[in-house]
Amino acid sequence: MTTSDKNKQKEVIVTGFGGQGIVLAGRILGMAAALGDHKESTLVQSYGPESRGGACCAQIIISDKVIQYPYITNPDILVCMSQSAYQKYSDSLRPEGILLTDKDLVNPSEKREYFSIPATRMAEELGRKMMANIIMIGFTAAVTSVSSKQAVKEAVVSSVPKGTEDMNIKAFTKGYDYGVSKLKSRNIKNSGKTGAS
Repeated sequence: MTTSDKNKQKEVIVTGFGGQGIVLAGRILGMAAALGDHKESTLVQSYGPESRGGACCAQIIISDKVIQYPYITNPDILVCMSQSAYQKYSDSLRPEGILLTDKDLVNPSEKREYFSIPATRMAEELGRKMMANIIMIGFTAAVTSVSSKQAVKEAVVSSVPKGTEDMNIKAFTKGYDYGVSKLKSRNIKNSGKTGAS
């Protein structure tokens, strides 16, 4: 695979523990890429010995070309929703890769820049702790641009239980807006500007 081909392929690992909706999050990202953005995508999922509470991982590859191999060794994007998931996968993230975490559940020990969102807390504030994964998907879409906002939004709507679409879109938007504001703050900081933002 040449460098230019590699640039057109994004490898994403979403990980946490069973019961957080990790696989659904992976499915939504893959579906958004394939159906909304008309790209190739693959999804590989794995669980620990117990499903609820055990380690859980979704590997998503998004590419402009046919994907030859669906397994990921060194992701471009790593989304961690538990400390144990972070400890298990953080070393595999590419040096230039993007790390996203649930602020209240993951405490990264590394010096690399990362983006965090209190996804579980925000979901609790919305009255549905189970929507933390949807908030995290919105955050991931905003920070990484791995799929377009509209494509991810449509994939969320078609993947969640009937009757919960509006609530899930609210969760997605909350995560997306938080990601946009994080990027804005980082850009201001990197350009050396000070003062109110």
